[in-house]
Amino acid sequence: MNQQERAGFATKFGVVAAAAGSAVGLGNIWRFPYVAGENGGGAFLLIYLLFVLGIGVPVMISEFIIGRKSRRNPYGAFKALAPSTPWPIIGIMGIVAAFVILAFYSTIAGWTIEYIIKSVQNGFNVGSTEEIFATFKSGTIKPLVWQFVFMLLTAFIVVLGVQKGIERYTKILMPVLVLLILAMCIRSITLDGASKGLSFLFKPDFSKININIILEALGQAAFSLSIGMGALITYGSYINKHNNLSVTALQVGLADTLIAILAGVMIFPAVFALGLDPQSGPGLVFEVLPKLFMKMPLGYYFSILFFILLAVAALTSTVSILEVVVVSFSEEFKISRIKSVIISTAAIWIVGIFATLSFSDLSDFTIFGRTIFDNLDYISANILLPLGALLIVVFLGWYLKIEIVREEFETGANFKTRFFTAFYFILRFIAPVAIIFVFLHSLGLFK
Repeated sequence: MNQQERAGFATKFGVVAAAAGSAVGLGNIWRFPYVAGENGGGAFLLIYLLFVLGIGVPVMISEFIIGRKSRRNPYGAFKALAPSTPWPIIGIMGIVAAFVILAFYSTIAGWTIEYIIKSVQNGFNVGSTEEIFATFKSGTIKPLVWQFVFMLLTAFIVVLGVQKGIERYTKILMPVLVLLILAMCIRSITLDGASKGLSFLFKPDFSKININIILEALGQAAFSLSIGMGALITYGSYINKHNNLSVTALQVGLADTLIAILAGVMIFPAVFALGLDPQSGPGLVFEVLPKLFMKMPLGYYFSILFFILLAVAALTSTVSILEVVVVSFSEEFKISRIKSVIISTAAIWIVGIFATLSFSDLSDFTIFGRTIFDNLDYISANILLPLGALLIVVFLGWYLKIEIVREEFETGANFKTRFFTAFYFILRFIAPVAIIFVFLHSLGLFK
């Protein structure tokens, strides 16, 4: 497959919808609210916004540049831009990260299907929500079935290709996701006492800011934007030369941030209105929110709406993650897309079985004191993603010729030197230092 024959996005909206779909996922709907809740609400949000725009968007542009310049998968991109050097290992790290992330991410994504069904059955009234969640995830059959179903849904979209699969479905799924969130937000802020939740989210308490909160915000920005795992390089390789990469990255960053903020508006006013704990950690979505829906007027209908929303958000991300592995196998091993989808999906699902069983049959099996699920999460989030992001900015800022970076940055743009100079300065000096701090923080050096 040469560069001219390679598939690409047909429309600008398709580019933004697909890339935003990659960024917008469980990281926004599930992870952002509880991380914000644990780190002071408004103060965390403000720092998070600064990092998304100041660090996240420039790094995203970097990945787009590598992808569009090379028109290759993550491994092939570095092989084309830096032949006969060790740099292609960055691409391998990205592919491995995508594989590992989807193996455990599909476990959580499968939970959303179970909770859609429980919502329809009005099943949160039989025992405590904590017991319901613990009983479900510690089971064997249901979690595995739903994980398999979610992988099939993901594979179905990916096998159709870039335009007929990824672009077509994300152009549908992303607007649906926004409409669902807006409906939930309206319901949440109309509850009595909702103003406390809005104050918690939008009124910064700067006395709570410390080094850990700053680094958590930076880490969440990187996690949320899908930086460092090859998805943005892959999608960048499908962007045509008429698109302005800077504007596209900014639009994706703003869309991702908007969804994260709306997730907070959707959750915190309702949590405060009903006297629940905003610092409930990862259990916020699956344990705390079902309590909220049982107390909320019309909660039955809004619980169905919310978990459908969660599943849609997860699907837009799993599609982008699987595409990284599929296109890499297809191009590097010269096999058809359908064969690559089958092999990739099967391999990820098999590893994912062990991740899913970490909450049941394999809960006592640990490596370095962590379950298989926790190890996959730790390796990807704490090592592969920050290290991959660091090497990407070093590659673009210090190895690749500035003329190549400038040419790709300015292609399709109607602005020149001033914005490139700021971008390149961030790329060379600010982003590497920030990512190093996130990396060290994720390894526990700033606890």
